[in-house]
Amino acid sequence: MKETFKTIKEALQLQNRAAKLLHKVSPNFFPVATLYALVSSLIPYVTVYFSAQLLQELSNNRRPEILIRWAMAATLCGGIFLLLRAFLYQRYNTLQDALYGSKEILFSHKFFSMDYKDLDSQKIRDLHAQIQQNENWSSWGLMRASENYQIGLCNLLGILSGILLTISLFTAPVPQNSGCLTILNHPVFVLILASCILMVSLLAGMLSAKAVSIWGQQAETMTLSNRIFGYFGKFGQRQGKSEDVRLYHQQDLIRHYFQKIIPLGFGPSSSMAISARSSVGLYDAFATGLTALLTGCIYVFTCLKAWGGAFDVGSITQYVGAVTALSSNVFALVELAGLVKANAPYLEQTFTFLDLPNTMYQGSLTTEKRSDRKYEIEFRDVSFRYPGTDNWALRHVSMKFHIGTRLAIVGENGSGKTTFIKLLCRLYDPQEGEILLNGINIRKYKYKDYMEIFSIVFQDFQLLSQSLGSNVAGSIIYDRKRVEKALSDAGLGERLSSMPQGTDTPLYKDFTEDGVEISGGEAQKIAIARALYKDAPFIILDEPTAALDPVAEAEIYAKFNEISGDRTSIYISHRLSSCKFCDEIVVFHQGQIVEKGTHEELLAQMNGKYAQLWQAQAQYYTEE
Repeated sequence: MKETFKTIKEALQLQNRAAKLLHKVSPNFFPVATLYALVSSLIPYVTVYFSAQLLQELSNNRRPEILIRWAMAATLCGGIFLLLRAFLYQRYNTLQDALYGSKEILFSHKFFSMDYKDLDSQKIRDLHAQIQQNENWSSWGLMRASENYQIGLCNLLGILSGILLTISLFTAPVPQNSGCLTILNHPVFVLILASCILMVSLLAGMLSAKAVSIWGQQAETMTLSNRIFGYFGKFGQRQGKSEDVRLYHQQDLIRHYFQKIIPLGFGPSSSMAISARSSVGLYDAFATGLTALLTGCIYVFTCLKAWGGAFDVGSITQYVGAVTALSSNVFALVELAGLVKANAPYLEQTFTFLDLPNTMYQGSLTTEKRSDRKYEIEFRDVSFRYPGTDNWALRHVSMKFHIGTRLAIVGENGSGKTTFIKLLCRLYDPQEGEILLNGINIRKYKYKDYMEIFSIVFQDFQLLSQSLGSNVAGSIIYDRKRVEKALSDAGLGERLSSMPQGTDTPLYKDFTEDGVEISGGEAQKIAIARALYKDAPFIILDEPTAALDPVAEAEIYAKFNEISGDRTSIYISHRLSSCKFCDEIVVFHQGQIVEKGTHEELLAQMNGKYAQLWQAQAQYYTEE
C-alpha cells in the first residue's frame, strides 16, 4: 500500500471510528479490554510497592509482626490481581478471537445492502480482497485498531500509576550534611534529569515507531505473497482439483510459485527480511540501546539519592521499578502512536469500502398487488453499457411483454440476453431509454416492492448448506405443504420421498454428516421449486440448465411450461430447441433485437439469424 501522510489527530479519528464500529458488533469486547488493561497496568506497580515496603522494613527496624503484615498483604493483593488478570486475559482473548468473525458482519451487511452494480464490480471486489489480505498477513485494519485500544489504555494507565509512585523520587531532599550530593536537590538538576527521562523515552519510542512504519510499507509485497500462498498452499487438497493436478502435472507449476514467487515476500531475500536486517533492525537496536542507557541512569540517580540519605535503601526498589516501568510505558505509547499512524491508511481503505454510497434511486410508489397478475412491462428504446466500458451491451431495445404468455429470448453467448434480464429486474438502470411497468417508469416504484414481482432461476444459481425446505422457501420457518408441492411440480417429488427427513433433510455435508449430496439436475429442480414457491407473476429461467444436454434441457423447459400456470414466463437460452413451445421468440444479436416471432415464423426466414442458429444446432436435437 502506498503510504499516505496522516497527522496523529487524523489517525486517532480513524482509530476512534474503528473502535465504535467494532463495539457495535461486539459490545462486550471493549469493557473487558478496559478492565484487562487496568489490571495489567497496575500489577507491576503493586509488586514494586510491596517489595519496597518489605525491603524498607528489612533494612530498618526488622519488626517480625510488620514484615508478616506486609508479606501477607503482598501475597493477598498480588494473588488477587494475578487471578483477576488471568480471568480477564482469558475473557479478552476469547472475545478478541470472536471479534475476527463478528467484524465480518460489517462487510456482510455492506455486501447485502450495496447497489448491485457495485456488488458486480471487479474493482469493489478487489478492494475487499485487499482489505482481507492486509488483515491476514499482519492484522492491519480493524483488528489492529482493537489491539491498539487495549495497548494504548494499558500504557496510559501505566504512566499515571508510575507518576504517582515516582513523584517523591524527585521531591525527597538529600540532607544538607550530605556534601556534594546535595546538588541532587537543585531544581535545575531535577528538571534536566526528568527531561532526559522523558526525551529518551520519546526518542526510543519514535525510533521504534519508525521501524513499525517501514514494516507497514511492506503490505503490497506481503499481501501479494500471502494471496499466492493462500491460493496455491492447499491447492492439491481441494475437492475437484486433485485430478487435474495429477493428470497435467500442475504440481510443477505450483512448485515454481513456492520456490520463486512466495519467497519474494517471506524468504530470507525478501524486502521484509532485508529491512529487518538493515533499517528496521537499526531503529529497533537504537531504541533498545537508549532504553538500556536510560535504565542505567535511573539506577545511578536513585542510588545516589539513597546514599545521600534522601530515602532508605528499601525505596530504591520502588523508585527504580516505577521509573523504569514509567519510561517503558512512555516508550510504548510513542511506539503505539507510530503504529496508529501506520494503520491509518488501512483503516481508510476499509472505510472507503464501508462508505460506498448507494446511488440507485429506490423509488416511492407501491407496486400494485394484483391477484389477476396483470402486469405489463415495456422496454422503450433502452440502451445500456456496463460501468467502466464504452461498449454497449444493449442498444435501442424496444419490446412489450404480453401478459400471461411464454416468451423465449435466444441468441449466441454475449448477445445481451442476461443483460436484458438484469435491466428487467432492475439490478441495473439503463443509461438511455426507460422501462415501464403498467405505463410507469420502474424507477419510480419502491425497489423492494418491484423485485417481488419476479422469480428468477439464474444460470449460476446458489443453494445453501441448509435444509431442503429452507432452500426452497428462503426461510427457516416455511409452509411445508407449499414446499412439497413446489418440489413435486418441479419434478423432484420422487427424490423427496426417498429423503430420510423429508423437507428437513440438510443439503450437502458442510455442517452435518447426515447431509445429502445432490446431483446437478436435482439442484436445478430445487432452484425451480424455489421460484415456484415465491409465486411471483413473472417467472424467468436464465439458462439454469446450460450444463445439461439439449434433450434434458428441453424436457425441463417443457415440464416448467406445464406448471407455470397464468404467470408470464420468460426463457433464456442459446439452444433453440428448448423454446419451440413459446408463444413468441425474441432473437438477440450484438445487444440488439434482430428478430421476433414464433418458431415456425422465424424458421421460415431462411436468411434470418434464428434460421442460421437453428441449422447450426440441428445436429444436437434432430430426431432420427
